[in-house]
Parts: sequence; C-alpha cells; structure tokens
Amino acid sequence: MTRETDDVDRIVEAWSRERPDLNVSPLEVLSRVARIARRVDRFRREAFKASGLESWEFDVLAALRRAGAPYQLSPGNLIQETLVSSGAMTHRLRRLQERKLVTRSSDPKDGRGVLVRLTESGKEAVDLAFSRLVEAENSLLSALSINEQETVAAALRNLSLDVESR
Repeated sequence: MTRETDDVDRIVEAWSRERPDLNVSPLEVLSRVARIARRVDRFRREAFKASGLESWEFDVLAALRRAGAPYQLSPGNLIQETLVSSGAMTHRLRRLQERKLVTRSSDPKDGRGVLVRLTESGKEAVDLAFSRLVEAENSLLSALSINEQETVAAALRNLSLDVESR
C-alpha cells in the first residue's frame, strides 16, 4: 500500500537529496507544525469573521472572558495573555472600546492603574465566536481519533514547554 505524501514529504526528500550531510528530520515535525498553524490561522479568521470579530479582537476578548467574572484584567495582564507589545495593546483596547466591546476604568486598588472589562456585548461576541471556533476546530481534527489527538497534544505540550524555556 502506498503511503500518502504531503508537501513536507517532498521538501524533506529534496533536502535529503541536496544536503545528505545534514539531518533534516526536524522538518518532519516543525515544518508540518508551521504549515498547519498557517492553515489553522486562516480557518480561525473565517470562524471569527462569521461572528463579526477579527482574530486580534477575539484574542483580547477571550483573555478577558477566561479571567472569569467580572471579566476584567489590567492592560499588563492582557499583554501577557496575548503576547503583543504595549503599543499594540493600547491601539487594540482603543478600537475595542470604540466598538463598545470593552470598557476601561481606573483600578480602585491602584489609582494609577487601569482595568479593562468585557461589556455584555463583548461577552456575547466572544462566546459566539468561541462556540464557532470549537465547532470548526473539532471538524479539523476529525481525521484523528481521540487517542491520536491526545498523543499529539501531549507531544506538542512537551515541545512547547521546551521551546518556551529556551
């Protein structure tokens, strides 16, 4: 039985032929992860678009939603959650506030601090987007059994922890 090949198989074969002096086996994993990530990103953007959100909007709103009631975080916490710069976060919060998806107010515990809070319309938007995202991502993973999904998740967690610690 012939094994089905993908773009990475062809790339690895070509590099192995052209550079037999190098171990190109990392491409087997990391090139697939990168290619899947780009495709999943496009898929996610489509799922969010159906909910009226951009990916970056979802990221900020989802961080606030995951924080639990009262769905608020400082801009610093949002930066940590979304891995963007301070300037980018300021711009994003301004845009989300204009759309009435978040509010900003003084932190009563720190007069210089600010708290960003999810509005009811922001909560509704992120909940709808997340429902659509989970549905879409479940369909993307349908080619893998539950056991295969668990195996892949465990392996990627190990890789992620190692990469993050470097």
